[in-house]
Amino acid sequence: MKCGIVGLPNVGKSTLFNCLSNAKAQAANYPFCTIEPNMGTVNVPDPRIYKLEELVNPERVVPATVEIVDIAGLVKGASKGEGLGNKFLGNIRECNAIIHVLRCFENGNITHVDGSIDPVRDKETIDTELQLKDLETLEKRLEKAKKNAKGSNKEAFREVEMIERLTAFIEQGKSVRSFERNEEEAEWLDDYQLLTDKPVLYLCNVEEANAAKGNAHVDAVKAAVADENAEVIHIAAATEADIAELDSFEEREMFLEEAGLEEPGVNRVIRAAYQLLKLQTYFTAGEKEVRAWTIDMGSTAPQAAGVIHTDFEKGFIRAEVISYDDYVKYETEAAARDAGRLRVEGKEYIVKDGDVMHFRFNV
Repeated sequence: MKCGIVGLPNVGKSTLFNCLSNAKAQAANYPFCTIEPNMGTVNVPDPRIYKLEELVNPERVVPATVEIVDIAGLVKGASKGEGLGNKFLGNIRECNAIIHVLRCFENGNITHVDGSIDPVRDKETIDTELQLKDLETLEKRLEKAKKNAKGSNKEAFREVEMIERLTAFIEQGKSVRSFERNEEEAEWLDDYQLLTDKPVLYLCNVEEANAAKGNAHVDAVKAAVADENAEVIHIAAATEADIAELDSFEEREMFLEEAGLEEPGVNRVIRAAYQLLKLQTYFTAGEKEVRAWTIDMGSTAPQAAGVIHTDFEKGFIRAEVISYDDYVKYETEAAARDAGRLRVEGKEYIVKDGDVMHFRFNV
């Protein structure tokens, strides 16, 4: 599951990526510094795994991860191939969700492709390019659906009607993620892989002085996306880069305190990206390893077992489950079992975030 970082050139995408992944993508003050997408696997900050480590004292700890992709900057005309448009849009299509970085800081030393700071305008520039590309995709889909609708194919007729409705919706400047759909339409749209149907997190990049409370630019973005059901986060990417460079925990804590922050902003970004991808975590805890496993929200116990190994899903018998809170309360699996807090769950069980699980299977 990939989360792509997108935005206009020079808004701080690569600086953010470096903070997230420590992959040291080149960050420079000119457009198209990033040409090939940089990719990094990022640990999801989760204090629960370290509490389990404290209780179990395993040989190793493996946190959950999410894949972050830093994609080349977009310019007007990208949908027609301007700049690195086609490449950029292809990279976005491969991602499951989008972190849309908006420049909300003033700095005369860093050029802006449009000459002034206006994050709402910047957002609309990218939205327009993605919407134009989606209209192109729908045009091709409509042709195909109309051919299929020439006979008595009622499903094809319904698809034609939806595409025409959706086309009119996008032409109003709206993104597909806001389009209401029934189950049948949701299946079609999943297959279309439309760019503006991907879930989005708006990330406002501010200066250090605004790291704690944001600024007027952030407020303007929040107002502009109020009807999108999207989350807005603000961080000072340059400050985060400075924090990431510090060697000692004490230095980082002092830096955060001076900036009025309780934790690095990138922690919030990673957790938000994880939720944006509709992922959640369950744990396995033993002497050899405490590990966070990543699953889709709504996964059943066999599906969760299959993340460890396909044989676990094929031969699933049952899951032994302790909630995270109960594990912490009783401190050991044995004590939780004795207190009647270890549950045996079958194939229909929907795994809850934070469950500590042990699987029984037979192949």
